[in-house]
Amino acid sequence: MKKSVLYALALLSLASCLGYKELPVEYDYSYRGNFKRYRTFTLMKPLGFVDTTATTELIEKSIISRMRFLGYKQTDTRPHLIIGFKMYADSLRFNGYVQPDIEEWVKTQQVDLNYNPKKLNLKTGTLLIQFFDRRQNRSIWQGYATTYYGSIDFNNQRHLRNAVISILDKYRFWAEGFVEGAPQKETELP
Repeated sequence: MKKSVLYALALLSLASCLGYKELPVEYDYSYRGNFKRYRTFTLMKPLGFVDTTATTELIEKSIISRMRFLGYKQTDTRPHLIIGFKMYADSLRFNGYVQPDIEEWVKTQQVDLNYNPKKLNLKTGTLLIQFFDRRQNRSIWQGYATTYYGSIDFNNQRHLRNAVISILDKYRFWAEGFVEGAPQKETELP
């Protein structure tokens, strides 16, 4: 009996892995980001424009799901983070940065480090997700996946969902107070 339960669990975990293939992703960030202090978010939507395509809805749902998993609350009233995304079907020349791993940088939070730029020539099918700090009015994190790193087919829901998950897996910060179990206040960041 115990062997059959173990086999069933092994088969279940294998089956869940088959639906997700992590893509290699690049990201960079601002040394002014308050990554441990954010609690709320919203998705960036252009004024007067409503995109109801299945692709956009899938990306939005994937972002919302990931942010809620990390303990962030979605709000349209004074959110700490505004999250935007863009799909580039054509090739793209992109400016990125060579930086310390974000999890290592957060331990010291040195703001006087230099941004060492690197030019990237990204091939077709790039997905870019950016996080903006509303209060600072600046981009604080961006992650991108492309055919330069792994194939993204924007017409394939599984490929697109994998791209979003792979990118957001690089943003590993719990909402302030979520892990500790402390009550969350809906106030501004200091």
